Amino acid sequence: MPRSDKPARAVAPWVRTRLRTAPWAAASLALLVLVTAYLAAALPRAVDRYETEGLRHDIRTAAPRSSVLELTYPIPVDEHGAKLTDAVLQKKRDDVRAQFSAPIQTDPDQTVYGVRTVKRVTGTDPWLPRPDGLPPEFVLASPSGLAGHSTLRKGRPAAGTAAAPEAVVTAKTAEAMHLKPGSVVHVPSKLSPEPIAVTVTGIVEPRAPESPYWAVEQLLRTPALAAMVGDEVKYYWQAALLLSPDSAPAVLATTGDPEVFFRYMPEAGHLSGRDTDRLTAALDSANGGPDLVKMRRAVIGNATLTTQLDAIVESYRSMREAINPVVAVAVFGIGAVAAVVLAMTGGLFVARRDSELSLIRSRGASLTGIGLRLLGETSAVVLPAAALALVLAVTTVRPPAGGSGEIPLTPSVLATALVALIALLVLPVRAVVAHRRPRLHGGRDDLLTARPSRRRTVLELTLLVLAVGAVASLRLRGTADSGDHLVSAAPVLVGLIAAMVLVRVYPLPLRWLARPARRLRGAVGPLALARAGRASSSGTLPLLALVLALTTAAFGGSVLAGVADARDRAALLATGADARIGSPIEWSPLPAGLTESVRGLKGVRDVAPVQIEYGVSLPSDQGTAALPMSAPIVGVDPASYTRLADRTGFGPFPAGLLASTGRGGAGAVADTERVLPAIASPAVADRLGRAPQEIVSAAGVFRVKVVAVRSATPALDDADFLLVNGADLTHRANTSLLVTGTVDGAALRAAVKAKSDSLAVKLRSEERTLYVDSPLQSGAERIYLGAIGAGAALAVVAVLLSLMQSAPERNTLLARLRTMGLTRKQSRRLLGLEALPQAVLAALGGMLVGWATVPLLAPGIDLFRLALATAPGFAPLDSAPLRADPWSLVLPALAVVVLTGLAAVAQAWWAARRGSIKELRAGDAR
Repeated sequence: MPRSDKPARAVAPWVRTRLRTAPWAAASLALLVLVTAYLAAALPRAVDRYETEGLRHDIRTAAPRSSVLELTYPIPVDEHGAKLTDAVLQKKRDDVRAQFSAPIQTDPDQTVYGVRTVKRVTGTDPWLPRPDGLPPEFVLASPSGLAGHSTLRKGRPAAGTAAAPEAVVTAKTAEAMHLKPGSVVHVPSKLSPEPIAVTVTGIVEPRAPESPYWAVEQLLRTPALAAMVGDEVKYYWQAALLLSPDSAPAVLATTGDPEVFFRYMPEAGHLSGRDTDRLTAALDSANGGPDLVKMRRAVIGNATLTTQLDAIVESYRSMREAINPVVAVAVFGIGAVAAVVLAMTGGLFVARRDSELSLIRSRGASLTGIGLRLLGETSAVVLPAAALALVLAVTTVRPPAGGSGEIPLTPSVLATALVALIALLVLPVRAVVAHRRPRLHGGRDDLLTARPSRRRTVLELTLLVLAVGAVASLRLRGTADSGDHLVSAAPVLVGLIAAMVLVRVYPLPLRWLARPARRLRGAVGPLALARAGRASSSGTLPLLALVLALTTAAFGGSVLAGVADARDRAALLATGADARIGSPIEWSPLPAGLTESVRGLKGVRDVAPVQIEYGVSLPSDQGTAALPMSAPIVGVDPASYTRLADRTGFGPFPAGLLASTGRGGAGAVADTERVLPAIASPAVADRLGRAPQEIVSAAGVFRVKVVAVRSATPALDDADFLLVNGADLTHRANTSLLVTGTVDGAALRAAVKAKSDSLAVKLRSEERTLYVDSPLQSGAERIYLGAIGAGAALAVVAVLLSLMQSAPERNTLLARLRTMGLTRKQSRRLLGLEALPQAVLAALGGMLVGWATVPLLAPGIDLFRLALATAPGFAPLDSAPLRADPWSLVLPALAVVVLTGLAAVAQAWWAARRGSIKELRAGDAR
């Protein structure tokens, strides 16, 4: 036949052929990589976001007097008024503002400058109010922009000159100081014996009283009563006269040590969590470095900058450094589970294509060729999925609203690349390792006959050493070093070691159960155990994934439970009960009938009235040689107070310990020989000793004997206290009510207000919300919740992958057994019982590891900053220890067992629907 001139048809490319042959496998791998890479890429962006929100929140919510940057310099004696004009000071304000180094930025609308007296000057007019005969004192200040931050209510704006100064006052100042338009206030002059006369021309009302303009120096807005402590306490008024800019030079003649001030409110919208170091350096430079030198040159004076913004930034930094290592534990856990699941996916693909790869290898294919072909297949699926995941992460996790700046892309790119690299290499590497030598059929490879190699033993011992070192390091020095990733990986290493131990122990219970199972009448039980024992030794990865997922869920749940428990206990200790009623003024008796009114409210289960007297001097069994000590005395009703102490867990005691002497009341004034039983804190008990000691207090004069010691009590969150029976006090007057029950706050406040307007109501539920005031806390908790959810999802994937790997063999087995008379019900039982041993082992192992990990690592992890958002010593609790949460241990483990059983039953149902003829025609699946 004639030779054709047409070129031969090209063979279809390998990658395209493989993807068309197994589209569902490729789609499943792409979906798994997409989700895993998205989580990996979104995690650093989410952390950066909540850290940025935390820094901005701390600066924005700080008191203006704490965050303000205030530059002041004294006015020289020979200063002329011409250098204090508004135009000159405005230019200096702009020059100083330009000297702040990045990232410090200030709000121009909240910038205030002017002249003021440092020392308050005395008002000499006899008509000014004098509560205890002391004359009032005034601050003379000329803040800029007064017209824009206030509304004129009476009179006219101040004008005046240095010789005839004029001022305005706020409405509260006018009311307290009896001022009105036309009033003249005289203050001493240091230049002449004649006082300086300041004419009040108007009364203004602040437009935004809580704005930084008024809140930095509240005396400008609201007068205050000050106390002079001497032989007796005397009170006098302090107030402010707001001079006009033209009258500002008048302060030079006063005795108030005048100074120029510039106030700059920092902006936080441009800051990110990564700016803490730069911000601290800039503040240090402005406080006493090169920037301060530049500011002094700009104002031509010996200026000083004062601010507490550096303390705010340092507090944020310390909280972040305390929270980040705890978050890193969850990140390492979920990362390890994701890596194992990706490795399981590659193992599934290798198992499905084992015959194909063996045939190719036997026909002369090189390992390099096989690896490159498989790498090309996975690249076509993994790389687009990873790129899409990165785009989705960047799109969905955006910077905080209301500010500027972008989240760095590098961490997300590196995390995505790591996931993609694992997904790319796991299939080629596992295939190359499995087919190092050409083979047609592999020998038996199951957990019962597999013998660990020396390399595996060395690897396990190495991991064991790392785990022991990580746990010991964590217990000794905690999570203080946020860069020590080995410490953060301690729970993962413990779970890894436990999984390897379980794999080695796994054959033993199967062998123990196999013998008695042979005596059963049916064939399903023995066959299921035999099938479980014949499971491939590659089942190590599913077991490892499940144990790590359960350990991560248990640890994460324990962290969240510990945080919630610490907040509950702190709120309960701060209030003493579900609600607390009392006066902010010490020794203020409750109005008559209040206890009965509160007791009758819906939801109130119990009411414990108490009488608290603070600062009572305590005698010592050592006499006058001991240092002075005072503590609160609490008079209680033993019955109701004991019930409260039992419910709260704060110092419970039997009511009989505080049995009444029967000699209390007003008639016991002179009876100083009676001895009252008392319950004391440890320090008070050591102070009083065992012998009766005399107490002199406003509640009466009596002797007490300590009959029990308790470290805490509901009525007080102080360290020291002394409890006595209130019926034995000479002057009985309850000062607080401790309410138990699910009472409505509005109804309780209404009932209290009907009796008195001076009483305050504190609810435990409201107190608890005060401990969650930073996005750092809520962001870290969301990370933990996400880690638990992702770990649960990956555990489900691990179970499904484990069942899918052996699905063809199981379908063929069921088809053969059905031809021998196996019913559909027996098929479902067979597959369910076959899958349960490994699931039960993983569940038990996960529970045990999770339970052991928490007490093992608890000494090195303190959840205080994550739970209470404050430094130790500023909250009712001193620590927030990690504790095991039973629900986090049991529920995920039970879910794994139930899910495995359901998946096996579903597989049996699906195999029964397909029929046995197709499976038997498919050939001998090995």
